[in-house]
Amino acid sequence: MCGICGIVNFTQPGSIDAAVLDRMTRTMQHRGPDDQGLYHDDYVGLGARRLSIIDLPGGHQPITNEAQTHWIIFNGEIYNYRELRNHLLHLGHHFQTNSDTEVILHLYEEYGPDCVTYLNGMFAFAIWDQTDRRVFIARDRVGIKPLYYAQVGSNLIFGSELKVVLANPLINRRVNLNALNEYLSYEYVPTPNSIIRDVSKLPPGHTLTFSQQSGLVIQPYWDVRLERSEQLPPVDYRDYVDQLQGKLQSCIAQEMVSDVPVGVLLSGGLDSSAVAAYMAKAAPGRIKSFSIAFEDASFDESHFARMVARHVGTEHHELRLTGSMAAQLTSNITDFLDEPFADSSLIPSYLLAKFAREHVKVVLGGDGGDELFVGYPTFVAHRMIQMYERFVPHTVRASVVPRILKMLPVSFNNLSTDFKLRRFLSGRGVPLQARHHRWLWAFVDEQKAQLLQEWVKPTLLETYHRAYQHARQTDAHTPLNQLVYNDMKMYLESDILFKVDRATMAASLEARVPLLNRDLIDHVTQLPLELKLRRFTGKYIFRKAVAPLLPPVILNRPKKGFNMPVAKWFQNELRELLLDTLSESALKRQQLFCVPYVKRLIDDHLNQRSDNRKELWTLLIFQLWSQKYLEA
Repeated sequence: MCGICGIVNFTQPGSIDAAVLDRMTRTMQHRGPDDQGLYHDDYVGLGARRLSIIDLPGGHQPITNEAQTHWIIFNGEIYNYRELRNHLLHLGHHFQTNSDTEVILHLYEEYGPDCVTYLNGMFAFAIWDQTDRRVFIARDRVGIKPLYYAQVGSNLIFGSELKVVLANPLINRRVNLNALNEYLSYEYVPTPNSIIRDVSKLPPGHTLTFSQQSGLVIQPYWDVRLERSEQLPPVDYRDYVDQLQGKLQSCIAQEMVSDVPVGVLLSGGLDSSAVAAYMAKAAPGRIKSFSIAFEDASFDESHFARMVARHVGTEHHELRLTGSMAAQLTSNITDFLDEPFADSSLIPSYLLAKFAREHVKVVLGGDGGDELFVGYPTFVAHRMIQMYERFVPHTVRASVVPRILKMLPVSFNNLSTDFKLRRFLSGRGVPLQARHHRWLWAFVDEQKAQLLQEWVKPTLLETYHRAYQHARQTDAHTPLNQLVYNDMKMYLESDILFKVDRATMAASLEARVPLLNRDLIDHVTQLPLELKLRRFTGKYIFRKAVAPLLPPVILNRPKKGFNMPVAKWFQNELRELLLDTLSESALKRQQLFCVPYVKRLIDDHLNQRSDNRKELWTLLIFQLWSQKYLEA
């Protein structure tokens, strides 16, 4: 695992500033504390930081071929690199190292840009092809590894993180107002936007080619295919469960390959528990598991993690998270969070990663299972709201339910009854794609009309335009599959995988996500859709497949999510930071948000008249980011 960056300029030979390249590379030292490598010539500068996992002594980057006509920098892991290396040896290629990085380089020599279609792994890499005078950049299929880029005049600037690109003085630090609009609703900035106007993200499953002849060209090489799951006749799960078990076992074992110790991040949920079970089966007595415990009982799931660890036989380690730890980290979160990101589970994710790094260098996690196997409660909620509209009389919906809502006391507990009910009913009368996102995230359009100052609004796009765009793009025909595609393109890539990458890389820990292995994705996306969501049971076939390995209570427990007691902490440990960061003077200095509305959000929350945790956390993180990256 590494960090990469580069500068390219074909029109001004000799213009690559070695000092700027070095500064960009050092900005991502946390991604690769073991080694740094630089290369530059008249047209291209490449920088790499390395976290040594495979071929510890021989994987220094950048790596070149025998003729020194091609150079590569690489962030990620290729799980089928040994098979590819053997294939390339038979074709006559010669290797200087045993690293997966060099395999990609020779694969490019043999197959050109089509090399990406052979790779099973997580990756973002750049190859400088001196022969054809072009830079070729690629990102993995689902976006496990990040890649930011900007074209400024005749320069292409790219890097693994936004702050790496911002370390180049050519970048103008102007806020992308449409990205801000999306962030306020989604709690993240969806690809291809970034929060900075001149900087973009390379979409997953895409390549970028920059050459003197053609300029900048971005092309897709892969997409999620879901139509296949809709074309099969009714089936019994037993017709498919054996194959799924074999695929899970082989993919998880494949991603355990490492020259350093490997552990597992174990929440006690179904996905991470299944990964832990298969790991323990592959390496009995050698797997270390890591979990986090909360002081607040309504958020704490540590007893489930301990139960799974005992059942499958891992060496378990547990970190207890306090409000004071969270408050201290929140005030400094932008040290490693270079783009506004309001999923509060980043806090415990980082602390857990830092804790695990004391014991291992590589961990596996269960991320991606909910998207792949249709596990989020929102999928069930879409079916429930149809029944609510159909069977509950209009008079009850119009008069009785609103009165009940007013009577419910506001609770700051995790997924409290009033929180779930208010969220559920907020989806009434809203188009499917928009409803799906309204249920999960912070500001809706009615709130943003009061939040944003008037000068911001004229050029803003419709909040959910990207969700509708993905619904049109997919080959899926059923609404459920369209939502699955939407989640894989938006929530999975821009929230879940962004969080995993930033939290673990900030701790110099490599995280792998075997449930998003190329072979497993290809297998599961062909399974009949009815086997994923059976009536009101999500992950139906996944539960059946892992049932022999896990306790029944783990198989049957509802999904809870990895949340943080932000609502309560705003009244205590985070109160001072909240009031200071969202003060009238700070908001007026920035001139984006309406002070009276923000003040009302704060007052209503602190007096427990309403639960505004999501809105306030979203604003708090943006303000902290702005102070560091725009106002500093």
